[in-house]
Amino acid sequence: MTARVIDGKAVARRVREEVAAGVAELVAAGGTAPGLATVLVGDDPASEVYVRNKRRLSVEAGMRDLHRHLPADAGQETVAALVDEVAADPAVSGILLQLPLPAHLDADALVARIPAAKDVDGLTTDNAGLLARGRPGLRPCTPAGVMALLDEYEVPLAGAEAVVVGRSVLVGRPMAQLLLARNATVTICHSRTRDLAEVCRRADVLVVAAGIPGLVGADAVKPGAVVVDVGIHRGEDGLRGDVDHDPVAEVAGALTPVPGGVGPMTIAMLLANTLAAARAQQGIEQGVEQEVPREVPA
Repeated sequence: MTARVIDGKAVARRVREEVAAGVAELVAAGGTAPGLATVLVGDDPASEVYVRNKRRLSVEAGMRDLHRHLPADAGQETVAALVDEVAADPAVSGILLQLPLPAHLDADALVARIPAAKDVDGLTTDNAGLLARGRPGLRPCTPAGVMALLDEYEVPLAGAEAVVVGRSVLVGRPMAQLLLARNATVTICHSRTRDLAEVCRRADVLVVAAGIPGLVGADAVKPGAVVVDVGIHRGEDGLRGDVDHDPVAEVAGALTPVPGGVGPMTIAMLLANTLAAARAQQGIEQGVEQEVPREVPA
């Protein structure tokens, strides 16, 4: 058996096209185009690439690129002042503070300054609380992208056994909550899990977001399971994920590739969040799939 390929590139392209159509509808209805403020501190090459891609695709979708860049030695107060500035700017619909930040900065404190209504990365405590309570809000982009892939490929979730490997606040924990909200029975695995492979073999849906190359092999996969590989690592042989792809592909029923699986979905869902935020802020919410808090501090 060879696993069906879950094509994140194709799904992300469709999501971006829907967002572009939504932006056009928003403007036609008398609103203004969403503005995405990406905030980059320093000159980390990987972060620069990520931000450049986000900016390019937001412009292609008809959004305004409101990028801001600070030097690597910018202090906590300087970065905080910039976050406050874009938070108060009515032209800014969404704020993305590119992580990781330079080591001398307190990232949690800076993220906390982003208003929930403009938190298009879904990382603030307010939005995390809304997710935990099962209330509408802006969801973290990568887990939301995984859910979009599962829906696109009509993966049944109600009553399914789902296992999430990884407990980060960026992916693992919100991923588990999103699956739970869809009536899956969810287990979270982590570095202290005993016999990881045995737990993973129970999964009808296995989401691996541990940040460890090749962690999950064929012995950890239930025959026919849907396996979503969130990891991405650069090695001598190119990019690879947290899943040992080729052996797992012989056991799984469906599998995301690396690259070309979850990665493209992250930016697509960022754009979807920015459109949803703009619609809510402007009071034009036709077609919005998730509500966001309306309070935007001046």
